Amino acid sequence: MVALQTEGLVKRFGALLVTDHVSLDIRPGELHAVIGPNGAGKTTLINQLSGELQPSEGRIRLDGHDIGALSVAQRARAGLLRSYQITSIFDEFSVRENATLATLGAKRNAWRFWRPMLADAAVRSAADEAIAAAGLTAQADIPAGELAYGQRRQLELAMALAAQPKFLLLDEPMAGMSVQESAAVIALLHSLKRRYTILLVEHDMDAVFSLADRITVLVYGRVLFTGTPAEIRAHPEVRAVYLGEEAD
Repeated sequence: MVALQTEGLVKRFGALLVTDHVSLDIRPGELHAVIGPNGAGKTTLINQLSGELQPSEGRIRLDGHDIGALSVAQRARAGLLRSYQITSIFDEFSVRENATLATLGAKRNAWRFWRPMLADAAVRSAADEAIAAAGLTAQADIPAGELAYGQRRQLELAMALAAQPKFLLLDEPMAGMSVQESAAVIALLHSLKRRYTILLVEHDMDAVFSLADRITVLVYGRVLFTGTPAEIRAHPEVRAVYLGEEAD
């Protein structure tokens, strides 16, 4: 079974080939990491999956359905959400209110004007569950503007979870974090494994090898190799090209 599949995904910007016939298959419940040097095309790949960029060629399927023609919002409602760049955090709103807005945004007919947004018990429950999953229950009533940097990243993840996704795209969730903040997010992602299917792009190799079920290595926009963390560590080309080691 495949949760998300790409077939021959190509993105060109004029003469520049950024993703070069990328084919991936991510299994249900898997945490699949994509790594590669700067300029390998990782963020461009994520942008195509989320709908922010249209591929020049190729197909994207979610649960077997071609989603190439869907907008970002339509993909989100189909269950494919991109964390950390899904929406803006409203600093003056509480953590709970931010998560509730994300829950409402994911529902087609959730907006009811002249009614307090926290009045809907089902919406409030979904928001509170997402906040708990992201480890922010103690901060639920704090204005988002008062959160530390790492906690803001956790709130952005809570907002993604509040939209009740099937599939999460995480683009460098630990960027700019301290060692302690990164450790907290790694523990959080460990707790989310198997509950969600996740595609992770991340430069922190300790995090990648700790979290990933399988890893795909991109070099110059092309898939070099896909395998388990042990297979990635043992692959001579990966070690030479990306991990900076001499091949045996």
